Amino acid sequence: MPTLDAAAGAPLMDALTKITAAAAQAILDRSTKTTIRTKTDGSPVTDADEAAEAVICQGLTRIAPGVPVISEEQSGREAAAVPVRGSYFLVDPLDGTREFIAGRDEYTINIALITDAVPVLGIICAPAHGDYWRGIVGKGADRILKAANNKPSPIHTRPRPQGETIIMLSRSHLDPQTRAYVGVIPHARLMQSGSSIKFCRIAEGNADLYPRLAPTHDWDIAAGHAILQAAGGRVTAPDGAAIGYGKKGLLIPGFIARGDIKD
Repeated sequence: MPTLDAAAGAPLMDALTKITAAAAQAILDRSTKTTIRTKTDGSPVTDADEAAEAVICQGLTRIAPGVPVISEEQSGREAAAVPVRGSYFLVDPLDGTREFIAGRDEYTINIALITDAVPVLGIICAPAHGDYWRGIVGKGADRILKAANNKPSPIHTRPRPQGETIIMLSRSHLDPQTRAYVGVIPHARLMQSGSSIKFCRIAEGNADLYPRLAPTHDWDIAAGHAILQAAGGRVTAPDGAAIGYGKKGLLIPGFIARGDIKD
């Protein structure tokens, strides 16, 4: 399998941004009229998910031929063969489908480059706002805000404040274990949000912590993991161990994302 480290992946970022923009438009084109069905695992999927996936997979095959692509909806249709070595793209074409269906603006597109089971590059787009967050591990992170004339600006995590700690939580998947975990943190201000945008808030220095102590999938967090690490934060298993990508079922048992690596 081809191997792309952070240095080799960096020249792809502009092309990845254009692919993500095209996928965002495919979603927006279906935002007022979309077909919804239920997958075998009980979760919803729409024609917007599938249209965005097609745009992304075609684009990735064009700019990085030979690098495998694993996408959420594709994995629901067929067993995903995860490379043991080398690189592959990990895609969630519409993260926060429930938010999209409900008419909220918190859904995202997630694309990560995984090399030897570690995220090295990530891009997240919030189509409803036209905003992007991008990161290359070891080389920094930036954001592109539509309100700021679409110019990239560097972002970095902030040190944990002495007083109030802003904690990001899932709007749709808040489990009892995570509630108990945040319940004992002093001076906590809880902010609920859908999708991987929670990682972006920490990466840009507007939040401090994002715990999830229930299972999720690789494609839900890999792009956010790369961006947050590139911005100076970290994502670990709840016990502090490294996150293992590419495990059976592409499942992550739980994680804690932090902005201040000294925590």
